[in-house]
Amino acid sequence: MNIHENILSAIGSTPLVKLNKLVGPNDATVLVKCEFMNPGGSIKDRMARYILEKAEREGKLRPGGTIVENTSGNTGMGVALTAAVKGYRCVFTMPDKMSTEKVNRLKSLGAQVVVTPTNVPAEDPRSYYETAKRIHRETPGAFMLNQYHNPDNIEAHYRSTGPEIYEQTEGRFDFFVAGMGTGGTMSGAGKFLKEKMPGVKNVGVDPEGSIYAEYFRSGKMVEPHVYKVEGIGEDMLCAAMDFKVLDDVRTVNDQQSFTMARRLAREEGIFAGGSSGAAVHVAVQLAKEVGKGKTIVVVLPDSGAIYMSKFYSDEWMRDNGFLEEPKSATVGDMLRTRGQQLIWAQKGERIGAVVEKMREHGISQMPVLDAQGRGEGMIHEVDLLNALVAATHKMQDAIDSIVAPLQGAVAPGTPVTKLREVFAQDNVAVVKDGEKVVGIVTKIDFIEHLASRQG
Repeated sequence: MNIHENILSAIGSTPLVKLNKLVGPNDATVLVKCEFMNPGGSIKDRMARYILEKAEREGKLRPGGTIVENTSGNTGMGVALTAAVKGYRCVFTMPDKMSTEKVNRLKSLGAQVVVTPTNVPAEDPRSYYETAKRIHRETPGAFMLNQYHNPDNIEAHYRSTGPEIYEQTEGRFDFFVAGMGTGGTMSGAGKFLKEKMPGVKNVGVDPEGSIYAEYFRSGKMVEPHVYKVEGIGEDMLCAAMDFKVLDDVRTVNDQQSFTMARRLAREEGIFAGGSSGAAVHVAVQLAKEVGKGKTIVVVLPDSGAIYMSKFYSDEWMRDNGFLEEPKSATVGDMLRTRGQQLIWAQKGERIGAVVEKMREHGISQMPVLDAQGRGEGMIHEVDLLNALVAATHKMQDAIDSIVAPLQGAVAPGTPVTKLREVFAQDNVAVVKDGEKVVGIVTKIDFIEHLASRQG
């Protein structure tokens, strides 16, 4: 029987999956490493188990001890799994931008979570880095992973993630793409792959607002700013980030990250997090650039399940300005599609001439305009009929006294869906660009528009 002794032995051996819909037939092949299929839902399970078991062997972590760490959530989950199996207490510090799901799942495993402000410098006593250090100092016998600066973070991926990718691909790929957070994944796996395949190109992914991309390009530190994608990017240099293994660093913004993560779910059935969306956005761009015949391996660090209240929520995306709403057809679009000439009358015109104009063009109403094209009213077939039947007017009389007020005015940019409100008042829609009348839309025009879209 194939049985794991405990949940920790189930870490690793995650699948590589080919993307089919997000890349075109002339693009490079993109293979995604589904690290969200680890027991704790992220690639951080590998690093957490490796560092803690090494600490046990070296006597740094003793039975009944306390583990302290600053985390964006995923490292905490990997640590909490290990702590649950081995009987350790956990205290985590997390910035307040992290999802509620991340906080609650750590608490569900018995961990204590201390939430700290996001928008403070790394060296600020309130930051989640410094808060974790303080708790570590104040807790007797505590062990701190120090994932951001611990070389064992790099070693974990050098010994696990890198060899696994190399074995799965048999060393036949051209680019390795991974997000840059603590730096452990790229530094460890990237180093291993470079040693085995000197020709492979390592491409790091950094969010706008992080310091890594500019530091890689110029060696200079820039002022960081807040971004919403979680788990990648930094506001400080981490010792676990080895820039020597990198060939390129590309930046992504929040909208690109979240949009691609949502597309991964809806088009490929791969339910991953925002940092995965960031990495795939870069990989898809790269696939177009290098073209067919090349292969790209990209790491998907965590699951989408912990972001349901964030970018998988349409409301959250809309509130944060990230949701691209489908463009609604406008009245102006309808006029351009229809290409119909505006037929109009002027005050002073004879009833007979107006009747002939309506008959010739098959219309039952038209606007009355002045010399500058400004609307002065509407002349309706029914009003002409009533005036003639009542014998109050003759065919040679002017239309002026039976001109009705101009109603139902809309702009060219008005969505066509708003026309229902106009028609509900038994009006035609008079399209005005400023003061100038540029068109008329009737109920039958709208019906024909809808029919053409369905057809």
